[in-house]
Amino acid sequence: MERDWDARLDAWRAELDVLASAGGTTWVPLVDAERESGVSRSALRAWYRNGEVPSRLVDGPHGPQRLVPLEAVLERAERSARIRRRAERKVSLEAQVALLRSTVERLEIRLAALEEQTRRH
Repeated sequence: MERDWDARLDAWRAELDVLASAGGTTWVPLVDAERESGVSRSALRAWYRNGEVPSRLVDGPHGPQRLVPLEAVLERAERSARIRRRAERKVSLEAQVALLRSTVERLEIRLAALEEQTRRH
C-alpha cells in the first residue's frame, strides 16, 4: 500500500517536472507560489479566476491540484503596490532586527568589560 502511494507521488512529481520544463515555464502548486512570492493563497485564487495569471488543473496525489506559473505570479506580485510595501516592510524589519542584535552584542561586550573592571577593584 505504501509503495503504491510512493509510486503515485513520484509519478506526480515527474509530471510536474515535465510541465515545468515545457516551454521554459515553472508551473508550481499554489502552496509553492504562496511561499515563493509572499502572496496569499486567496489572492492567487483571485488572480487566476480573473485571468491575471494562467493556471491549470492536474491530477495530484490528493486529487486535482491547481498549478500556476511561478514567473507570472512573481511578475503580477511586483505590480501590486500593497505586496511590494509588505515585502519592503519585511526587509526593513529584518534590517532593524539585525541592527538591534548588533547593538545588544556591543552592549553585552561593554557590560562584561565593566563587570570585569568592578570585580578587579
